Formats: sequence, C-alpha cells, structure tokens
Amino acid sequence: MSDTDESGVEGRVYSPADEHAFDDEKLNKVLEFVENDPEIQAYLDAQNVNAVTRKGYNDHGAKHISIVCHRALCLYDLLKRAGIDFNGARDHGLDEEDEAVIIALAATLHDIGHIVHRDDHSYYSIPLASDELDRILPEFYNKPDCVRMKGEVLHAILCHHTAEQPLTREAGVVRVADALDMESGRSRIPYEKGGRGINTLSSQAIKNVSLQEGDEYPVLVEIEMTSAAGVYQVDNLLKAKLRDSMLEDLVRIVAIKSGSETDDLVERIEL
Repeated sequence: MSDTDESGVEGRVYSPADEHAFDDEKLNKVLEFVENDPEIQAYLDAQNVNAVTRKGYNDHGAKHISIVCHRALCLYDLLKRAGIDFNGARDHGLDEEDEAVIIALAATLHDIGHIVHRDDHSYYSIPLASDELDRILPEFYNKPDCVRMKGEVLHAILCHHTAEQPLTREAGVVRVADALDMESGRSRIPYEKGGRGINTLSSQAIKNVSLQEGDEYPVLVEIEMTSAAGVYQVDNLLKAKLRDSMLEDLVRIVAIKSGSETDDLVERIEL
C-alpha cells in the first residue's frame, strides 16, 4: 500500500489512484458521488455547530469525517492485504467489493446526528443517514441490495460510539478509525478557546498517527506523542474502541514519546 499524506506518514490517506488489496472500482465511484453531493457536504459542515460552536467540543465536521474515512479505508486495506475475512457484506450475499463501500459510507455519515444534538448523536445519525442512503444507494444497487447495504451501513454507524457491539468487521473498522483521529489539530478550536480538559490536553500531545503492516499483527498503529498526556487518548479512547471491535486480535498499538534525544517508549498495548 502506497497511501501516504504529504508528509510521507503511512496509512493516513486513501488514494483512489493507488493499488489496493481489494477491488476499489465501485468504492471510488461512490466516493466521487459523495464528495460532489451538496446535501451531504452541507451536513458535514453543519455538524460542527452543536459540537464545536455550542458545546466547545473538538472537531466533528468535514475535516474529521475526511480523516476517519481515509484511515478507515487504509485500515481496511491493511487487513485485506493480510487476508483477513470480513462478514458484513458476505452475510447478505453481497459482493466482496461492497465491504469497502459499507465502510466508506458509514465513516462519512456516522456523525451527522450532531446537527440534532451532541448527546446521543449516534442514535440521531440513524434516521438522517437512512434518508441519505435512500438517495445514494439506488445509484449503484438494485432495490433488494439497497436494503441490505443500508442495514450494514446503519449498523456500522450505530456501533461507532455506543455500547452496541459491532457484529461485523466492517463496523469494527469504522469504530476504530473514529478513534484514530486524535492528533493535535483536532483539539485546536477548544484549546484556543481556553479548554484545558483532559481530552483537549491529551489531544494536544499527539503529534502523528500512522498505520502500517505489523510483524506479528496485520496492523501496527504507531502513535507519536510530545508528552505523556497523550496516553489518555491511547488508553481511554482508542483502546476502548478497539475492545470488542472484532479487530482486537489484529491490531497492535505502540505509543512513543518524542522530543528528547532518545525516544522513550511510554506504553505498548497488545490486544
């Protein structure tokens, strides 16, 4: 996988032009449709009003959605490269290429419930995403498959931030990818407004997050921190979302403290 961002960090950007370990033709068409749809883009912009403007939380708008979608697809690519089996599309008799579409649509629509309220937003996301899927899916699927795809996307959305346990690996990928958006830029707005809670301070300590092939595990998530405050993001957020995600035996997390002459290993989590 050659998907890297402009800084050369691995596993951060999904590039449709690159080669992947899965059939990406339908996915790329769906992504193009979504990126050019004014209604969806309006949702992504409006999501930040309740989350950031009114509640002072970190970013949940278009930038967050872009990061989650990119990292979800990079995570999926690494897992497919390792030969990991996915069950969401398969259980419905859908095609293997539909796995990536489920992941991308769920990652794109998982936070639109914020336009109703930040609290319990994942539940509000369900009816709003359902309406959007009724517009998107018929462009690519027949009616019976629209129903099946819709159910899988909504399942992944519901399980991204709630006590509901993912029942598919597609849903697990979205859940984990949501927590992979933890770098300092995401906490910029609440920090500049004076927010000094543990969420904001720990986010400020995260410098880089990369995804790459692991030696003993299919995926290695390497997190570079400028201070030990970043451990909160790793332990309380990412580790919590990895648990019971159907990916816990496939992903290894390593957090490294930088900024000194020698990097000190802060925490090595193997699940």
